[in-house]
Amino acid sequence: MSTPTPPDGRLVYRCLTGKDDHAFCERVSKALEEGWKLYGPPSITWNPEEGCGYLAQAVVWGGALDVVK
Repeated sequence: MSTPTPPDGRLVYRCLTGKDDHAFCERVSKALEEGWKLYGPPSITWNPEEGCGYLAQAVVWGGALDVVK
């Protein structure tokens, strides 16, 4: 069960970003385990110079979904 406020003094909304790799998936998974909830679908863009995708996933803290709807 999540606490009423986010940990570490964070705001109720976060946007996680990074390369489309295992490390990014681990960061999103950790946020979900801590009590964050996905907010909307992920966004992805392709960087042809690096040959990889970059992702962005918004998350909100626990009951904050009730506030943003």
